[in-house]
Amino acid sequence: MPTPPPFRRRRLGKKLARMRIAAKLTLDDAAKALYRTRSTLHRIERGETILDVHLAKSMMDLYDQYDPDLLDQAVRAREPGWWTTFGIENQGYVDVETEAVEVCELSLLVIPGLLQTGDYMRALFAAHRLARTKRWLENDIRVRRIRQERLTDPRNPLRLDAIIDEAALRKVVGGAAVMREQLRHLREMADLSNVSIRILADAGGAHAGMVSSFALLDFADPLEPPVLFIEHMVGAVHIEEGNQLREARLEFEHLASQALGLAESIALVERVLTE
Repeated sequence: MPTPPPFRRRRLGKKLARMRIAAKLTLDDAAKALYRTRSTLHRIERGETILDVHLAKSMMDLYDQYDPDLLDQAVRAREPGWWTTFGIENQGYVDVETEAVEVCELSLLVIPGLLQTGDYMRALFAAHRLARTKRWLENDIRVRRIRQERLTDPRNPLRLDAIIDEAALRKVVGGAAVMREQLRHLREMADLSNVSIRILADAGGAHAGMVSSFALLDFADPLEPPVLFIEHMVGAVHIEEGNQLREARLEFEHLASQALGLAESIALVERVLTE
């Protein structure tokens, strides 16, 4: 599945579509009034085409709706993502997470990326089937570290609700010393008020999330639906609408009820650490 258009463009396109519909105009009507083709307007509303600021002004006039943030959004949607300075071309998950205010993540075999130490990351990336240059490896690590900074950023904090299978605590990545450091780090991150860590203990037996890890990302704008992100062997799936979002939310809440409580979860991390 191809990587979807950049999130900022998709979000802007959705807003424009809502404005057009509120003005009771069809795509054909709006395109004719704006001297654009229907397909051009359709691509803008899907986030596939960059919106010109002058066209954004014309749209507000045509739809008779003034949005003070629209022009700023149009300018920001044209800017490349911060991660591109590190040679990272993928505008999938990192793109969406950058705009999110909360991440609800189920992780089965690895510690969630936002909670990983540098040595743990390095061991994970080094295990990749495809050979990576040292620069590529270090850039990937740097990008992940920058993402982690939002957990402690007072101006733009990211909330993280992580449900982790006990298997991820016991899978030795990078050797015993790396795992001890990783588990200590997990314990420290649990002290943050915006970070919730719950463990699905082996003693609890089978659980509904054993099929696949996933992440649900939420945004500050109540009109912006969450994004469901499911990574697989050769890429990832982004789901932004439909019943699948509701099912994923219910699944996460169900797994949260099966997981250990916050204090019990950290106690289990401590036990694995002493082992």
